[in-house]
Amino acid sequence: MCVTTEKMQKDMTALQDAFHPHCIVCGGQHNRGLKLSFQACDNGGVEGRFTCSRLFQGYEGFLHGGVISALLDGAMTNCLFACGKTAMTGELTVRFLFPALVDCKVIVRAWIKKSRPPLHTMESELQQAGRVVARATAKFMEVPDACIAARNS
Repeated sequence: MCVTTEKMQKDMTALQDAFHPHCIVCGGQHNRGLKLSFQACDNGGVEGRFTCSRLFQGYEGFLHGGVISALLDGAMTNCLFACGKTAMTGELTVRFLFPALVDCKVIVRAWIKKSRPPLHTMESELQQAGRVVARATAKFMEVPDACIAARNS
C-alpha cells in the first residue's frame, strides 16, 4: 500500500491533464480507455489498481499481453509525471511471469531506477493476488520544449 504525497499527486494530475487527456491508459477524456487512476507514493513511485474486464482478454479468461504492456508503460509515464517530468517511451522490455486473469484486480506500480536527464530508466510491475505476474523496464526520453511548443501551436 502506498502512502500518497500531495505535491507529487498534484504534479502528476497537472501533467496528465496537460499531456494525456486522451491516453488509453490514464486519460479521463478517452471514451473507451481504461481511465486508470494512479496515486503518487512517498517513496517516489506510483501505484494504480485496475479490475481486468473480459473486454481486455486475449486468450479466453486471460488479460491480453498488449494490455499488460500498456498498463506497465502507463504506470512508468505517470511516475515521471509525479516527479514533474514529461517524457516518452524510447525502449520497453516486458517480462511475462504468469498469466493475469480477467475479472480480477491487479495492482500496477512504477518507480525511477536511474535518472540522468534527459534519459530516465524506469521499472514497473503488475501484481495479481499478491504475486508479480509481469515486470517491465524502460528508457524514457524527456520531451523537448520545442516539441511541446509545436504541439500547442
